[in-house]
Amino acid sequence: MLIKLRIGSRPSKLALVQASIVAQKLTEAIGGIEIEIVEIRTSGDKLTTGSLAQVGGKGLFIKELEQALADRSVDIAVHSMKDLPAVLPEQFKIVSVPQRENTADVLVTRDGVALTALKAGTRLGTSSPRRRFQALRINRSLEIVALRGNVDTRLKRVAEGELDAIIIAMAGLKRLGRTGEVKFVELPGSDFIPAGGQGALAIETLAERRVGGSSELDRALNAINDSRAFYEAASERAFLAGIGASCVTPVGVRAIIAGGNLSVSAMLFSADGSRELSESIEEPVDADLAPSAAARAGERLAEKILARGGAELLGDE
Repeated sequence: MLIKLRIGSRPSKLALVQASIVAQKLTEAIGGIEIEIVEIRTSGDKLTTGSLAQVGGKGLFIKELEQALADRSVDIAVHSMKDLPAVLPEQFKIVSVPQRENTADVLVTRDGVALTALKAGTRLGTSSPRRRFQALRINRSLEIVALRGNVDTRLKRVAEGELDAIIIAMAGLKRLGRTGEVKFVELPGSDFIPAGGQGALAIETLAERRVGGSSELDRALNAINDSRAFYEAASERAFLAGIGASCVTPVGVRAIIAGGNLSVSAMLFSADGSRELSESIEEPVDADLAPSAAARAGERLAEKILARGGAELLGDE
């Protein structure tokens, strides 16, 4: 029996590539499937200026996709995990997280220099408070310039000399096949703890619905799920929920499962970047680690950073 599946995606080049990655994985996991990628322009796609904080936050990139799920005009939605709020409405759930891409941030310049080598007054583009403060920790002489737009637009601003440098996610560069075309330096994870969920894709569905009415398709979604990526994302999202992070909170968090351990590290700044806190935990994990156990690790890290004064930093927002 032919199974039909509609995947909701933002219309940007990167979003469509990500939806196609999921479509290909599902095609390989299940026979007799017909997939349609439905392009849905979100509120975030319509706004090309101003910060996310000014125009409504991360939810702007998923609102219309979730409405399409609720209307049953699509069966699943594919998101960049970092675009999702830390807590989803009860009617939706993340059912699958494919293998995660490189989580690092990268510095893109015209000549491939390091962040520490950038001269005073260098115009560095980013609209992420986290990236702004992390960059200024390393090089206080930078001029930070607000930056919106898709990856191609951002790279073009460097190539044409409008900006001297930008910071973007390695995952986007790799998925778009642009790593061989631009000069970049991967930024160290110790100084640039990424946004929660960076490098991961989230497959979202209605919480109480068999996808496409097919148990076989549900099994396929489970088959393309990478348990390590799923648990790492669960831990990072639980940390963000635990501290009450919003789209404007200057915070990075990274969970890593390796060698039988789960380590979670976070870096939190005050709203003006003048104060910061870094904290981490490491715990052994069982072979049958459950998402709830990974989430509890993130919650414990949230409690730890709040106890050290994180609440005060968050109060500055």
